[in-house]
Amino acid sequence: MLLSEHKELKLEIKSLPEKEKDKLLLRLIAKDKVLTEHLHFKLLEDEQDLVNRQEQLMQLIDAGIAELQAARKPNSKETLLRMRKLNGSINHHFKVTRDLNSEMELRVHLLTHIPIEFNESIFSSLYKFNEKLNVYFVKTTVLLLNKYHKMHEDLQFDLKGSLNMLLNKIYKHKTAEAARSLHLPEDL
Repeated sequence: MLLSEHKELKLEIKSLPEKEKDKLLLRLIAKDKVLTEHLHFKLLEDEQDLVNRQEQLMQLIDAGIAELQAARKPNSKETLLRMRKLNGSINHHFKVTRDLNSEMELRVHLLTHIPIEFNESIFSSLYKFNEKLNVYFVKTTVLLLNKYHKMHEDLQFDLKGSLNMLLNKIYKHKTAEAARSLHLPEDL
């Protein structure tokens, strides 16, 4: 049931006493963990808290990448799983903070530093994960560039060098084929 489809209900909610509205609002907010965290951020935190959140997530990304590289023999399956998990953390950060700039910086950092080159044989059971990693990596970059083009020119200028390094990384590895098929530019 959508509230927009029920005009009478909307009017009745607006006519409720303030105390009753507050109770209902608090009950509704308590049911949505992300909304609760977003409201906490919006109402109780400041710019420094945003910086702290970004730094903590940057450290989480660095730790995840370091664990991958410290593995005896890193592979595409573990990398793909780790990348999806870290991407999910960045998505959560954006849902809570609604800060596009920090989301872009975090995503560029993840994509720039995560390993994508694995010498897995075509006969290996891990080969299919190598292909999935390549496609996921390039599609994530495409989404990142779509957001980049919607940003203000000054913010684009700040990210341009990092994104060109990322595109260079893509076209140096096996991801180049997937990048060409998705019409990813070689530079900005």
